Amino acid sequence: MAFVVCEPCIKCKYTECVVVCPVACFHEGANMLAINPAECIDCGVCVDACPVHAIFSEDEVPEKWREYIDLNRELCAGWPVIEEQKEPLETAEAFKDVDDKRGLLSPDPAPRD
Repeated sequence: MAFVVCEPCIKCKYTECVVVCPVACFHEGANMLAINPAECIDCGVCVDACPVHAIFSEDEVPEKWREYIDLNRELCAGWPVIEEQKEPLETAEAFKDVDDKRGLLSPDPAPRD
């Protein structure tokens, strides 16, 4: 079972999870991260590192966010791998406790630095 990044990450994109990952399975979109299930080794260290509690084991993803299981797989195909911590998005503080952010998800990859 892989781990899955869910809705709380949208418009926040904290990257504390990225630096604890031993296999570089995180991919970076414009306003969210995703985990490649083919790369994830199911270690779970990213779960506690996420300040917005956006990461769940695939079998523990809340029902309201089940679509994120397939969505992580799909988004990783076009998003670059991220291995280094970055500053969260400027919108992170304002959006960290916002519900129903699915409509705000950008399918675009992270802009190149």
